[in-house]
Amino acid sequence: MGKWNKFPLSGWEVAVAAGIVASFGLGLMGVYLSMPASDYSFLKLPRTLEELQILRDHLESYTSDYTIQVLVGYCTVYIFMQTFMIPGTIFMSLLAGSLFGVFRGVALVVFAATAGASSCYFLSNLIGRPLVFSLWPDKLNFFQAQVAKRREKLLNYMLFLRVTPTLPNTFINVASPIVDVPYHIFLLATSIGLIPAAYVTVRAGIALGELRSVGDLYDFQAIVTLFFIGIVSITPTLISKSQTEDNGLKITPVNGS
Repeated sequence: MGKWNKFPLSGWEVAVAAGIVASFGLGLMGVYLSMPASDYSFLKLPRTLEELQILRDHLESYTSDYTIQVLVGYCTVYIFMQTFMIPGTIFMSLLAGSLFGVFRGVALVVFAATAGASSCYFLSNLIGRPLVFSLWPDKLNFFQAQVAKRREKLLNYMLFLRVTPTLPNTFINVASPIVDVPYHIFLLATSIGLIPAAYVTVRAGIALGELRSVGDLYDFQAIVTLFFIGIVSITPTLISKSQTEDNGLKITPVNGS
């Protein structure tokens, strides 16, 4: 009984989360029922590159004939994973590149990732506060202080966070409404800031068979490039801060001079 009392969510909040899970489940069931009769034992969330290659090999034969069903199913799974902070979306991004190519794959990943991040944002705004305070108290305090300090150029700061691996995207999704990041800034920073990393991952998905590990995706050059893009995005904030400090310096004349 004592352990249950420490559970961070109330019964109503658990019911809301369960209702959302059920909604995603119904969506996936509808996609499944619209597919042709076949053996779908291969359908599972990939956790390794080998499992991803098996999934890709099976889905390739369906994608051309059942494009809409595959797209809806893909987006539903991706958004579900983002909403409930389930790891493994990097494999979904690789799959998009392998099935749809670079440009369509990037568009698909950015759409699904932005929709999933938005879903997580609103769910966290509704029931996430106790979970975030319980799981990441120190990180939340840091994020809150940074957001408060950069309020005037918050879009640039959020773009920097999205482009660079400074803070995990999962944490940003769930913590943003709690530290009062407006949704329009969250949405714009997410939809733009995820493009560079999505491009790197989706492009690697085209050569899926050549990957030996997920670590091969982000080599030193890729990480440096992402940080360079992030620094460019935050430069207006740094310039504005410098100008504000300079304008705040006043020369006080000495009496009698």
